[in-house]
Amino acid sequence: MKKPKKKERSLSQHAVAARCFLPLLFAASVARAGDAPLEIKPATSKIQVDAILDEPAWKEALELSIPWEWAPSDGVAAPVKTRCWITFDETRLYVAFQALDPEPGKIRARFADRDVPFADDIVGFMIDTFNDQRRAYQFRINPLGVQMDAINNEVQGSEDWSWNAIWDSAGRITDDGYIVELSIPFQQLTFRRTDGPQTWRFLATRDYPRSVRHRLRSIKTDLDRNCTICQFQEVAGFQGMKTGRNLELDPTLTAVGSQARNDFPDGDFETSEKSVDMGLSGRWGITTSMGLAATVNPDFSQVEADSAQVDVNRTFALFFPERRPFFLEGADFFSTPIQVVFTRTIADPIAGLKLTGKEGTHAFGAFFALDRLNNLLFPGSQGSSYTSLDQDVLSGSVRYRRDLGKTSALGAIYSGRVADGYGNHLLGADGLYRFSGADQLGFQVIGSSTHYPREIAEENGQPLDAFQGIAFQTSYFHNDSQWTWWAGASGNSPNFRADNGFVPQVSILQGNMGINRLFRGQPGSWFSTISFSAALDATREWNGEFQEWGGDLGVSYRGPLQSFARLSISPNGEHFAGKDYNNLRQRFFVKIQPTGTLELGIFVSRGKTIDFANNQQADFVALSPWIELSFRRFQTSVRYDRQILDLPEGRLFTFDLLQTTTLLHFSHRAFLRAILQFRRVTQNPALFPYEVEKKVQSLLTQLLFTYRLNAQTALLLGYSDNYQGLDKTALTQTDRALFLKASYAILW
Repeated sequence: MKKPKKKERSLSQHAVAARCFLPLLFAASVARAGDAPLEIKPATSKIQVDAILDEPAWKEALELSIPWEWAPSDGVAAPVKTRCWITFDETRLYVAFQALDPEPGKIRARFADRDVPFADDIVGFMIDTFNDQRRAYQFRINPLGVQMDAINNEVQGSEDWSWNAIWDSAGRITDDGYIVELSIPFQQLTFRRTDGPQTWRFLATRDYPRSVRHRLRSIKTDLDRNCTICQFQEVAGFQGMKTGRNLELDPTLTAVGSQARNDFPDGDFETSEKSVDMGLSGRWGITTSMGLAATVNPDFSQVEADSAQVDVNRTFALFFPERRPFFLEGADFFSTPIQVVFTRTIADPIAGLKLTGKEGTHAFGAFFALDRLNNLLFPGSQGSSYTSLDQDVLSGSVRYRRDLGKTSALGAIYSGRVADGYGNHLLGADGLYRFSGADQLGFQVIGSSTHYPREIAEENGQPLDAFQGIAFQTSYFHNDSQWTWWAGASGNSPNFRADNGFVPQVSILQGNMGINRLFRGQPGSWFSTISFSAALDATREWNGEFQEWGGDLGVSYRGPLQSFARLSISPNGEHFAGKDYNNLRQRFFVKIQPTGTLELGIFVSRGKTIDFANNQQADFVALSPWIELSFRRFQTSVRYDRQILDLPEGRLFTFDLLQTTTLLHFSHRAFLRAILQFRRVTQNPALFPYEVEKKVQSLLTQLLFTYRLNAQTALLLGYSDNYQGLDKTALTQTDRALFLKASYAILW
């Protein structure tokens, strides 16, 4: 076994280390955005990613410290010392961290799947490869080398953890802290197409969770500026990077065998599916700044069950996040204030093609997918419905954005779907203008044109001929270190449709405003932050008739033991199906992490609401406690949701939902996961205007073994089944399935 070597330090390195930890006034002069760019040089030797920093290249690497805390305290000295080194060669970017800890026995680290260990000790960095202050790659690593990666989009204000890259990492806990080392192939990044030296923006970070989660950065963040990437340090000298052929192929093999009980509850199981499918996805970096992705017969199976949601006494469609790799790649290119692109509407695709890139101040993206199923959502002002058509449908979106100034942007988007006798097309413009460090204005306006097959239009109460609609959104947002306030307006006409997106409510005009005041405690105080907020919103029908107004007064507290609590009071007025309602609701949320292995929390909501089945006022109580246990190799979480609706005549229903997830990790690559979701609705048939079951139960179980070499190379083997139960029928298994998925990433 290779033994760690004591790191030799040159006189220059001692000088750098001393400089990093001089008094804060001097540290500010070397770690503040806007100073002259730091200089980086290519690696002077080969580097092995093993969390042992004994290669000569690290002695000549650019060195940074992470001396500042930005949360919960603003701009104070970091409670622990952290060193970061950066270098590169022709094909890879290398970054290493030495995270010192006065009590290494309290380091929080666990084996986990990708993008999971947010509660752990973490080091990482963000890098803006175009130096345009709008988009950055984010990489984080826990002390065991578990990877986390994301795309930060400053224009949309988003942090997308669904993005996954292929890179190497290693972590090692030491007697005085931990060391992390990583390398990222340049073919996983996009950057300017030029032969000369490039200047990128870089930010090193560390999360140090103890009684308080200290969040640390290599720059002193100005929280009065409503942007983060614009404050990164500039690092000059990147040149000679090669991406090879910049080609990635990801073949997949999927095998499924399932049985279903056709005659419930006493029928025998019969084979419902037995298939073995091959699929292929690929990505080609046409240039260093432009990529083309394609997929044929892709495996879009959901090996992770969606988290169940409370779906009783609801009138609008539920939202479920996208998880499929092809659609997640470059998803932030298509993000706009109104969600006109929502790729989970593409249910059973045959093939897909996607192009994304950036040249100078021009960012662009286009994707197309051929689907075997046409999912249609029919939105309204007070509810939505949906249907599915068994027909091929072609979906596509095209996006263009032009950078303006340092951090502003103007964009356009097209999104549409076409099939036999059907079409939906949208065209719109959007923009973001930052007119000060803390203030920004945003807008979007879209027009749509739609026509449905006549039979579908008649069955679902839609216009029989082609129809058009419009939608708009505008907002003002201010955010500084103490104050946040906002105001906005939006609306869409009755005939607006976004079938390639997710807009479940139309024919409305909305307005909202709010304000929040944040107070920060001193280090070691009884509170980290306390905030007070007030918000107001109003909704009217497109024709101007009143629909709803709502207010919210709240106070939030964050303190020791990573505790957080929020109490809010929300008066509300609504108009539904010809009747007016005045409701008052109270909400309370609290969570605490008394140890590094235990987290507890509960959400409680109560007050008045509408019983939509009977169109009358009702009393409701919603209760959601949860518990999470996290050890080095074992984690489990249990969440219970209960909702009760009471009428003057008695209890209308009780909804119960129990969800558990348990993981056993054999290493940072292999784990076994068990999921259980139990759902029960108990109803009083005498209080419903239509026939309902007195009791409806369902149970989902899933067992999955995963071995993941990297983000795209994995073996998954699993079993799942479903159970159903009614008032006079015991919980009975309705179907069961075995599935296997193997994928392998080939890089050139």
